[in-house]
Amino acid sequence: MTSGRPLTLVTGAAGFIGFHVARRLLDRGDQVIGLDNVNDYYDVRLKEARLAELTPLNGFQFVKLDLANRQGMKELFIEYPIRRIVHLAAQAGVRYSLVNPHAYTDSNIEGFMNILEGCRQVKAEHLVYASSSSVYGGNTHIPFSVHDNVDHPVSLYAASKKANELMAHCYAHLYRIPCTGLRFFTVYGPWGRPDMALFLFTKAILEGRPIEVFNHGKMRRDFTYVDDIVEGVVRTLDHTAQPNPAWSSDKPDPGTSSAPARIYNIGNHQPVELLHFIEVLERTLGKKADMTLMPLQPGDVPATYADIEDLDRDVGLKPSTPIEVGVPRFVEWYRSFYKV
Repeated sequence: MTSGRPLTLVTGAAGFIGFHVARRLLDRGDQVIGLDNVNDYYDVRLKEARLAELTPLNGFQFVKLDLANRQGMKELFIEYPIRRIVHLAAQAGVRYSLVNPHAYTDSNIEGFMNILEGCRQVKAEHLVYASSSSVYGGNTHIPFSVHDNVDHPVSLYAASKKANELMAHCYAHLYRIPCTGLRFFTVYGPWGRPDMALFLFTKAILEGRPIEVFNHGKMRRDFTYVDDIVEGVVRTLDHTAQPNPAWSSDKPDPGTSSAPARIYNIGNHQPVELLHFIEVLERTLGKKADMTLMPLQPGDVPATYADIEDLDRDVGLKPSTPIEVGVPRFVEWYRSFYKV
């Protein structure tokens, strides 16, 4: 790898967001070590196709490794002069955590521990890691603010992400490693995950199968287009987390700290009802959906809505891609990739 260009470790590089972030960093001239275990949680061919897009790009190197492999992770940080880390690899999905909880402790707890230890080993300049809007759990005060308490998760996935925030804070406090956690709100777009609503709905509608619509379609989601997420990741990576000099232990603010640890929401700041989202998809596909209305699933929350004031103030970003733009872009990619 050529010297003189910043070397960033991007974990989950074969995943949806990791792929987009790696490509964006490479486009601007950074060097990227892309790490992924390419597991079969969903179709491996999609992950391999993403990697095939990244591999020819100048400055990219792929390492196939499981985050939970303690020795392998230790050796990775010894072998490469990694200074900045974008940690996006995780076992994702709320519903899957109901059936395979150990996948979440292995990847999201053990794996994150190995990332933090690597950061300590190399005295990392900045760790940016994916948290999730699901940490807001039982909170009903909206929009969700990073300054709200988030101690009532309603799924193991959410609990694992909240644990990541606490673990990162520990390392920021003890070893002064700057850590920024990003709470993503319902990300969608080209190269998306097959277990997510837009992908499932598109596939089923095109195949003439019914779609399952939870909470009778009354679900409200802050659907956030992947390009806005990537912009947020890259801007926060360049904006190293700083201690908040006004932080008080008498009235502890959950979103900042006396340590170099910060939390930001990245959401579109415009919740959309699921039924409207489906309408936009129907218009784009030119085909009506056959809907099976279902109750709210265990672990799901009825609404998500991001307060993005801190993100806007600190890095000047307000995600703004409407679903009327984002959904057609996804469908165009889907039709092209699957030749539908």
